[in-house]
Amino acid sequence: MTLAFYCVNGIDILGGIEKLPEDERKGLVEWIWDQQISGPNGESGFRPGPSTSFGTEGSEAYKTTNPYDQPHLIMTYTALIMLAVFRDDMSRLNRKGLTTFLKSLQLDDGSFTPVPGWGESDVRLLYCAFVISKLLDDWSGVDVNKALAFIRKCRSYEGGYGQEPHQEALGGTTYCAVAAYALAPPSLVSEPLTEKEKEGTIRWLAQRQIGGFQGRTGKVEDACYCFWCGAALDILGRSDVVNAPANADFLGRCQFKYGGIAKFPNENPDPYHTYMSLATLAIYPPEGDEGGSWKLPELNSVINAKAETANWALEKIKGP
Repeated sequence: MTLAFYCVNGIDILGGIEKLPEDERKGLVEWIWDQQISGPNGESGFRPGPSTSFGTEGSEAYKTTNPYDQPHLIMTYTALIMLAVFRDDMSRLNRKGLTTFLKSLQLDDGSFTPVPGWGESDVRLLYCAFVISKLLDDWSGVDVNKALAFIRKCRSYEGGYGQEPHQEALGGTTYCAVAAYALAPPSLVSEPLTEKEKEGTIRWLAQRQIGGFQGRTGKVEDACYCFWCGAALDILGRSDVVNAPANADFLGRCQFKYGGIAKFPNENPDPYHTYMSLATLAIYPPEGDEGGSWKLPELNSVINAKAETANWALEKIKGP
């Protein structure tokens, strides 16, 4: 599901969805809906794919009791965004089950597991839970302040955020932390980020730029972190501190001669780094007219989707 997310979102930001054959688009939509399953306690979401299936395929009533065939939090986030890319009307979405699903994932420390009852728990999963709640326009499935308290424990002395408490700050998890705060309804937040905390995070993120961005202190620049760090700065309202031409130059050097973008120059490309590079170029386009193909549509930095797609998701997923 996540691999499909990077491919589909990449095509979307390049304006190529309508160029796909209609039967292919419909087939992808049906494949995504086939992954919507329900757990034994009314929870509903999307699994990674059909390889873990031990039940009836394609049934909206399909329920699973197999611990290896459960709705998965990250896959649910990616599935919802892809359905929005294809402008699905979301009429088949089990919204009540989604809220129950989120409730089943949150732990006492405020973090979330990927599936009910087990698995890792960190800021990445918390971010996905917050995006889903935002899209549903329903925050009853999460304890917002308990979740934000978990994020605060993940803050490092440098100003960034680690994956879990007491871990090294990383660009990706700092993005997830910053975006989660941006997603949370202010009326539900008892302890927002202070200006001093924001400035510390802005400083740490800005210091990650070499030409492109490194993911943590002392590492080399990497194409995906151009999004994670750059988008976090955009959310914090400080896109002005990014050297957009240097960032675009680095990503241009990561582009493979036969298509796609790699994490480093002279490496093989992959869908993940290709999409993340395009996403950051949508936020920070090159200055001047350096090949108009780098000029991409507006991106919603918080939801991580093309703005038009994010707007569709916000309108349709919350239901009538």
